[in-house]
Amino acid sequence: MRSTVIVMRDRGKNRKPLQRGRVSIEAIQTVQALKRAKKDENSLKQVFETMFRRLVKLDMIAVLRDLQRQNEPVLALHVFEEMRKEYWYKPQVLMYAEMITFLADNECFDKAELVFMYMKMENGLEGGVQGFNALLTTFMDFGNVALCMECYELMRKVGCEPDRLTFKILINGLESKGEYGLSVILRQEAEGFYGEDLEFLEEVEEIQSSIWPRW
Repeated sequence: MRSTVIVMRDRGKNRKPLQRGRVSIEAIQTVQALKRAKKDENSLKQVFETMFRRLVKLDMIAVLRDLQRQNEPVLALHVFEEMRKEYWYKPQVLMYAEMITFLADNECFDKAELVFMYMKMENGLEGGVQGFNALLTTFMDFGNVALCMECYELMRKVGCEPDRLTFKILINGLESKGEYGLSVILRQEAEGFYGEDLEFLEEVEEIQSSIWPRW
């Protein structure tokens, strides 16, 4: 079997700020209030009721991204869960990929699995192969083969057709972890799409999942 190489992104580098442009004073004040209240459940609940829920959509997104930028996984997850209750909320694969990757980067693997469970329960999940590839990369980077395969199954279930990068992430990742039985199955599926010419699996390139949504 030919050797395969995957060059993963450097997780040691700080992520760029997620929010571009001006942030409202209300959003900044809400972030500060959430951080002050995070150790007291009652105070935190009050901040959500009196400040966060009064924000407009763009400010809620700004709050989430600023908390991600400041590596506040617990607060970011609270905000994400509150945003899912909003009337304007539409489930998007890229949104979930961003949140799950952020939690995994902060070693909050149980919370990342919880968010993936939310994703599997969504109706009308929006997004295409780009978001799923980002999510597959995250699960493979952290060695969670089971979640990676669940994600692939979900991808097919919602009618999203895998592309070359999908199979490259899965097959090369599985073989690097000694999961040759699963890789054989994926190679057969890849041949169903692209024939026996799977040379693209041997190409060396950086696989990135840092293309996030503009909600």
